Amino acid sequence: MAKGKNVLTTGDVAKICNVAPRTVSKWFDNGQLKGYRIPGSKDRRIPVNELVRFMKVHDMPTTALLVGNLRVLVVDGRSDSASSLARSLADKAGYEVETVTTDFQTGAVVQKFMPHVLVVNLLAEEIDAAGICASIRADEDLATIRIVALSDHLSESESGALLRKGFDACICNSGDVDGLVRKIEELTAIIY
Repeated sequence: MAKGKNVLTTGDVAKICNVAPRTVSKWFDNGQLKGYRIPGSKDRRIPVNELVRFMKVHDMPTTALLVGNLRVLVVDGRSDSASSLARSLADKAGYEVETVTTDFQTGAVVQKFMPHVLVVNLLAEEIDAAGICASIRADEDLATIRIVALSDHLSESESGALLRKGFDACICNSGDVDGLVRKIEELTAIIY
């Protein structure tokens, strides 16, 4: 799969699922795999999030979906701490990392960059972490994005409340880059 690609051909899906393109066409035609046809053509297109759903339903391994670097978006109102964390993630784990410092930028960059993981710093006062999480969870096209809340000294009840709001994980030490990398790897192993 090409990096950043969010719509696949039947040939792409066939390679990922290790089946013949004709098999993918049958899945599409009988409604098991949802997508759309190119107007004026018989060509089919399948959104990546639909393929992920299909593969999970059929207990198929999704490791072939992730090609290239894992994409992480760091959301932090303080550009210096965002840049520092981005450098650390890129250096330690080889992730492709972008940073944003406002809620508005987050929405725009998520659509363009299509991150696998969003790391939201709860310590940044100018960021509406709960609002960002709610917006992403409300959008079907962004369903595979994993969201990690980053803070210091969260209690168990505070962490639990964040998980109930839609965050996938909480890191209770904003300086623990190794712990963050382990959590990102754990979360993305489930998806991809």
